[in-house]
Amino acid sequence: MSAIFDAIVGILKTSGFVGFFQGDGYKNLIMIGVACFFLVLAIHPKFQFEPLLLVPIAFGMLLANLPNAGMYHPEIWDTTLDLGFWDAAGHLNAGMVLKEGGLLDILYLGVKLGIYPPLIFLGVGAMTDFGPLIANPKSFLLGAAAQLGIFVAFLGALALGMTPQEAGSVGIIGGADGPTAIFVTSKLAPHVLGPIAVAAYSYMALVPVIQPPIMRLLTTKKERAVKMEQLRVVSKTEKIIFPVMVAILVSLLLPDAASLVGMLMLGNLFKESGVVDRLAKTAQNELMNIVVIFLGLTVGATTTGTSFLNFNTLKIVAMGMCAFAIGTAGGVLLGKVMYVVTKGKINPLIGAAGVSAVPMAARVAQKVGREENPSNYLLMHAMGPNVAGVIGSAVAAGVLLNML
Repeated sequence: MSAIFDAIVGILKTSGFVGFFQGDGYKNLIMIGVACFFLVLAIHPKFQFEPLLLVPIAFGMLLANLPNAGMYHPEIWDTTLDLGFWDAAGHLNAGMVLKEGGLLDILYLGVKLGIYPPLIFLGVGAMTDFGPLIANPKSFLLGAAAQLGIFVAFLGALALGMTPQEAGSVGIIGGADGPTAIFVTSKLAPHVLGPIAVAAYSYMALVPVIQPPIMRLLTTKKERAVKMEQLRVVSKTEKIIFPVMVAILVSLLLPDAASLVGMLMLGNLFKESGVVDRLAKTAQNELMNIVVIFLGLTVGATTTGTSFLNFNTLKIVAMGMCAFAIGTAGGVLLGKVMYVVTKGKINPLIGAAGVSAVPMAARVAQKVGREENPSNYLLMHAMGPNVAGVIGSAVAAGVLLNML
């Protein structure tokens, strides 16, 4: 009987339940509650906020905060600790991670080594039609203006006492592009990856809630009711040349953005060339789904209680909201300028679609426009700035990486 009793006591001592009462274990318990809340937001029929992303992120958060599960070890990724995972030059020993890390540590290598975000961009490119952007090149300006929030938030984060690297990671939230935010943060400030990713994807999901009040505040009823002329038909040759030229020009100008823009344009070339349908479909579906699972799980795993539950997280969430709101405002304000210059031919609402949330931001512009003029059809016009925003956020990422 004593042997059985000792075995039971031993199991209880090594169980995860005990971990909740040791050190910062209570923080892990709080984060498990947060993970369950996110699962409700993703799964419940009343909400269903970005379920394809939020379900794996929330479950990764859940797994990483289970005491003694050993699936994710934050100390492995802390470059200040002398555990043998990092050399003096700051280079990661990936082989040691594979040997001693848990499942989520191993999958996290795809984030740390910058593999998952470019693969996501490959899939996005294969699903994107750049036709509206090619038909209306002025859309590039609106996509660029919507990146204003990135750099304003960067300066604001510096003023709040964040390091330049943390400020750059916070600013990139303004592009409303989750993979880009993860890519930049994994390079500049990996210790804040969890809060950055959660903020970026939360604001992407809340585009229909956040953007309309800003759009209505900055435009008049007359401006919102403007009907735009139908876009010209873009030839197949133009669609094939476009990704090749953009990949060359952006990569030469900003080599740090080459991996994101290059994969985006490769995916688009798969789609537009018409000769590699199998590759295009794989990039759109199987590959995209696999990478989203791995990326979501590992990003969620970085939100451990000790790293997430602090004042810095609140600053990140607040500054991320400011970045996104200012980015939306920047696009709309340039849209108003273009409305004046073109003597009322451009609806300023399409400027709000300059953020990178494709195609949600374009749909919001369409919805707000139809509220003022039921015969208005802005979707294809808004898709131009929207896909320009994808390129713009990648370029902004290259600028930040080059600077910092």
